[in-house]
Formats: sequence, C-alpha cells, structure tokens
Amino acid sequence: MTKAEWDIEAAISTYNVDAWGHGYFSVNNAGNVVVRPLKAAGGSIDLLEVVQEARQRGLGFPLVIRFQDLLRDRVNTVNRSFQGAMQEFGYRGTYRGVFPIKVNQLREVIEEIVDAGAPFHFGLEAGSKPELIAALAMHQDPESLIICNGYKDRAYIRTAMLGRRLGKSVMIVVEKLEELEQTLRIAKEMGIEPYIGVRVRLHSKGAGKWTTSGGENAKFGLSTTNLVAASEMLKAQGLAHCLKLVHFHVGSQVPDISTIKSAVREAARYYAKLSKMGHEMGYLDVGGGLGVDYDGSRTSFDSSTNYSLQEYCNDVVYSITEVCDSEGVAHPTIVSEGGRAIVAHHSVLVVESFGSIEKQMQNSKIEAAPNDPKPLRDIIEVKRQLKRGNRLETLHDAQQIKEEARQMFNLGLLDLESKAKIEALYWQLASQIVSLHRGLKYVPEEVKELETSLGDQYICNFSVFQSLIDHWALGQLFPIMPIHRLTTPPERHGTLVDITCDSDGKINKFTDLQDVKETLPLHRIIPGELYYLGVFLVGAYQDIMGDLHNLFGRVTEVHVFLDEDEESGWYIEEVIEGSTVGQVLALTQWDKVELTRRMKSQVDAAIKSDRLKPNDAMKILADYERSLQGYTYLSLEGTSANGQAAAAATAALATT
Repeated sequence: MTKAEWDIEAAISTYNVDAWGHGYFSVNNAGNVVVRPLKAAGGSIDLLEVVQEARQRGLGFPLVIRFQDLLRDRVNTVNRSFQGAMQEFGYRGTYRGVFPIKVNQLREVIEEIVDAGAPFHFGLEAGSKPELIAALAMHQDPESLIICNGYKDRAYIRTAMLGRRLGKSVMIVVEKLEELEQTLRIAKEMGIEPYIGVRVRLHSKGAGKWTTSGGENAKFGLSTTNLVAASEMLKAQGLAHCLKLVHFHVGSQVPDISTIKSAVREAARYYAKLSKMGHEMGYLDVGGGLGVDYDGSRTSFDSSTNYSLQEYCNDVVYSITEVCDSEGVAHPTIVSEGGRAIVAHHSVLVVESFGSIEKQMQNSKIEAAPNDPKPLRDIIEVKRQLKRGNRLETLHDAQQIKEEARQMFNLGLLDLESKAKIEALYWQLASQIVSLHRGLKYVPEEVKELETSLGDQYICNFSVFQSLIDHWALGQLFPIMPIHRLTTPPERHGTLVDITCDSDGKINKFTDLQDVKETLPLHRIIPGELYYLGVFLVGAYQDIMGDLHNLFGRVTEVHVFLDEDEESGWYIEEVIEGSTVGQVLALTQWDKVELTRRMKSQVDAAIKSDRLKPNDAMKILADYERSLQGYTYLSLEGTSANGQAAAAATAALATT
C-alpha cells in the first residue's frame, strides 16, 4: 500500500485491531495504539506515552503494562452478561462466578478482581494448597464462594474446613471417591459439616488444544458408577444434605459453542438426577472454557471463538433452564470459572526491537565485471531477463545458480565477495518474483514459501520462554503490532526473534482473519531509535507459567489507572521491578555472597601477581557486584550501531 493510500483506518485494518480489540484497543491520529479500559464509557490512554513515562523513570524493558480499570470492566462485563441472560430466559436462580487463581496468581490482580467483584459476590477458585491459602486470606464475603479443585491431601482438606469454620462458603470438589472418604473423616474429627461438590466425568469432550480435559478418559472427575457410590456413602453417614454442587470442565479456550452447549446440558442432567436422589443441591459449576477471540475471526479456530461472551452466557443459562424444567428441579445457582475472559485483555507486553536481519541489503546495485566468476555473471543475466512471462523459470534458474555457488565455495573455487554478491542478487530476484505474483488468484506454493523466507528477523529484547510460554509450548497466537509509527505504512515483513540462545526463541506465526500469517507487517528500524512492539491479550497464564531459560527473569510491570484530574488522563499507580541477576541466580542455588567472595579471591590473586593494580581491581569487583543488582534483560538506549553496520555491509557489496 502506498503512502497516499495509507491512513489510520488502513492501520487498524492491517492489524485487525477492531476485530480482536473488542472496543478496548484502537489507533489514534498520532499513529499510536490507544487503550480504552472502559470502552466508550471512559477516557483513552496512549500506549507510547506510558512507555515514554516508564523510560523517563528508568524502568527496564521488556515491560508489562496492566490496565486495572480494564480488569475491573471485564469482571463487571462477565457478571452483567450472566445477569442479562437470566433475565431474558426467566431464570429463577442466580449467578456466583469465581476467578480461578491459576490463570493469574499475582496478588495485585487478585485484589483488583475481588474488589471489582464484591457487588456481584464474585468468589475464587483454588487448585492447590498455596492457592487455597491465598484465597482464604483474600475472601471476606460470606455470600461468595471458594471452590476447591484438584487432587487433595489431608492438609488441603483441613485448610478448606478451617474456612468453613470461619463461616466461608468453601466447596470441596471431590475428584475421586478416596477424597470423599477422607473429607468426611476429617469433617467428623473437626466437628464441621462440609460443603461438598462432585466433578462429573462427562461423555462430552472439549475442543481445541485442551480436548483431553473432558471425555471419559479425562484426568479428573467421577464416573457414573462413582457418583452413585458417593451418593450412597453420604446417605450412609447421614450427610446427604452436604452434597451441594455438580462441577465439570471441558478444557480451557473452547473455540466452538456447540461443545459448551452439549457439556452444559449433560452436566445439568447429572445435577437434576442427583437432586432427585435426595441431595439438597444448589450449585451447578460449568467450569472454565470460556474463550477469548485472539485473532478476531469469530471462528472455531484454536486461537478464536465462534461465539461472543453474551452468546456463551445465553446458551449456558438456556440449557440449564430447559433441562431443570423438564426434570421438575429448581434452578441452581450457576457458577463459572472463566478466568481467561476476565484477565486476558488487561495486560500488554511491550518489547523493544533494536535491530533486524534482512535478506536484502538496502541500495545495493551490483554490476557485472569481465573478471567475475561465471555464476555471478549468470545470475546478473538471469535478473536482467526477468519478466512476467518467465517469472517461475527465472526463480528456478536463480535457485540453481545459488546452489552451484554454494558448492563452488565449499570446494574453494569461489571467493567470499562473489558469493556475497550472488546471494544479494538472488534475494533481489526473489523479491521481484514475489511482487510479480501479488494480486493473482493462484500463487504457487513455492512462491508463498519464498515470500515467507524473504521476511526480516526483528531482534527483540525479551524471552519467549518467560513472557509468551503458551506461544512456544502450545502454538497459542496473540495479537502483535507496532504501538507507534502507524501514520505511515509498514514497508517490511518479518518475524520476531528473542535474545535467548535458543533457536525456538522466536515468533513466526501471527493472527489473521483468514489464516495464520507467517510474517508480520513492520516498519524498517530507524538507526538510533527503538521500535516498540505490543503483544496484546497476554493477561492469562503468561505471567505465571514462564520459565527461566537463560535466566531471563520476570519482567518489570506498571499498573495504570484512568484519572480525569491528571493532564494525561491517566497515571502509573504502581511499579513492580523485574527480576535482578542476583535474584534469578538465587533461584538456581547460586548465592550472591558466595559468588562475590569467589570473585574477590580472584581479584586479590591478580593484585598479588601484579596483573592488576589495586584501584583497577576494586573497580572490577564493584562492577561485578553492580551487575548482580541489574535487570536480566538488555539495557538499550538506541540502535545506531545496527544502522551503521547495515550501511557498511551495503557499501561493501556495491564496491567489491
């Protein structure tokens, strides 16, 4: 697209912002991405201004920016959507959602969710002892729930029962019969009647990447036979009334609404039958699975959903209503654990791109000389004869010459300068051939692959393994785009590579409305300037599940709030510094004091042997100690060296 054809609407369309942004993200007239945490009901925040404020404060990058107002809006939206569905279908129960702590265990996130959810009696879900310990401390509303999932030992169950003693509505969800036996035994010892739920193992199976979460071979849940045995066990001890809840889970990020409808109807039938067996049921927990449309395509693709939030709520409520009415059973309180839909949108990862690896050197014009080797003269002639009618033939000829040059170089028959020129000419030809195929109804597969291979590699200051673990491990796609310079069209296409020493440390799959893109439209990096890219919708799981590959630790984060009294309309409320070198070393059993002691002994030895003067030696030791306190990622002030290197390489090609 030419500069004359490019405008802000073109930028929004190029990156599908309106499709995945859901009203929270857009582009302003300055060409910067803006965030609208309350959508049309509140102000907007220029993402580049937040980045500049963070840099002025000396904060390290990469940087996670959390929009706390947006988080609160998601809590409100989910609750209002369920309330709207219940009103529409005349539902005679209520809604009591819970947030699964495993989706984002950060204290500041949980605090915000609990506070925002207070008017709705929004509770918490724990899947482990540490999560339950946190949930008990955060939970203060006797009308909201704490759902206890996961396999449980005696200590886990006792901790849950302590919550019951404090008057909290703590539901112990039984995953196997042994857990029920142990729960009843501990409850008797402590003199407390438990609130018990059962996770049913549905025949319905999930869809997408987490299909094994449901179905008859699922990891968790009771079979029909087990349910009957559990019912009899409770009745035998006079505790039939303690069974309160039916729970199921068909997986995270379920892309297809038909999967959800089928599972809800099946679970509702179990709920109704257990109610008729003499249990004082009251809650039906539809588990997680509520997805996020990461690519905006509204399809059943793994990184999308073919339904909206309101459609999800409508189908859940309608299905339960229909089954319970047909069974003559009172409508239960509906519980859901859709954590991804609450936290994904509120968090943006901003990374610096400080260099690029380009296949084509800029402004490199190569002419033939009489003494040039034959492969070089041949590819120059092939390039000269390129036209629309022989584009594929030209590609094949160029590929043959390139391979011939490689073999000659390996045999010592071709000099380095000539090989460099042949490769430069090959990539120039490749670019021209790709351009000649643009706009055609049919593009050969080899040309598509060529276009992908022409993409630049943008070097970015972050670790995929720490900040985007779902992308690396599961192929989860996230919306990615530049957060500035959008008043001009992106003239390059590229993939992103991180700073880890691992070939898997890259992003080469990107969201698209039609398919998965293998390159992303990007601007050429200006020498001396940093290019900022935003990775959006990363608030679910990525904060917690990252690993310490190359000992790159947690990144710095800032919490941003809207405030109409501020000149900018917003302010940074809190800064949480990322991991230091010393902190991540300590996680792998390296002691800072011991490391410093070892370095000091080496410095002392260097002084005694006259290899170092004492003053220089002490400076070295001080620098080492300061390094232990530094950020694990790169500290970048500009990229002028990269621009100079590229210019030098281009000049060398043109003159050799």
